[in-house]
Amino acid sequence: MTVNDSSKRVVIAGGHGKIALILERLLADRGDSVAGLIRNPDQTEDLRSAGAEAIVLDLEKATVDEVAERLGGADAVVFAAGAGPGSGVDRKTTVDRDAAILLADAAEAAGVTRYLMVSAIGADGPPPEGSDEVFVAYLRAKAAADAAVLAKPALHATIVRPGHLTDEPGTGRVRVADSTGSGSIPRADVAAMLVALLDAPATSGVTFELISGDTTIAEAVSVLSG
Repeated sequence: MTVNDSSKRVVIAGGHGKIALILERLLADRGDSVAGLIRNPDQTEDLRSAGAEAIVLDLEKATVDEVAERLGGADAVVFAAGAGPGSGVDRKTTVDRDAAILLADAAEAAGVTRYLMVSAIGADGPPPEGSDEVFVAYLRAKAAADAAVLAKPALHATIVRPGHLTDEPGTGRVRVADSTGSGSIPRADVAAMLVALLDAPATSGVTFELISGDTTIAEAVSVLSG
């Protein structure tokens, strides 16, 4: 672990997800204090191996006060949770929308000043032709959560809408835009982008789509910072 004189305390919802585990390791390796919210205590050791503290808390059942208590001392929160493949319309609502909004309410109550949202490409547009009701519900849930989080200016939120996620090695090169069109991106590059955004407060209030491209992450964040 490196020494970081400006270390942050970061809490990640969905702490056992693929993006979250990569992000936790990146943050821990640079000297940040990082914790992941998980609902399954059996996942605790995986988080510890990534350098993160495990906080067992079910965001589908917790209250604002319960979550806020766990966020005490945090500089930033990252919402990287999701109902996941195989889940139905109801859980797209309770996880992808409601849990993200709960985290925002709790972060506001706890005095957290930075919120990064892992959303989805095309969240605020019409669903692709032929989409089933579950995918439509997923996009609507993401759009509603994004809007609710951005409506809390004290959180200085940034909304990241990645394209199709892959497990390929990261390239460190991306494309960012209001609308990128369809595309994919390694989870490792999404995690690296999140790290860079934590250090870029000027991206507060920005929503963008993210796919693989030719621009370095540092250059992309500079563009997003205006």
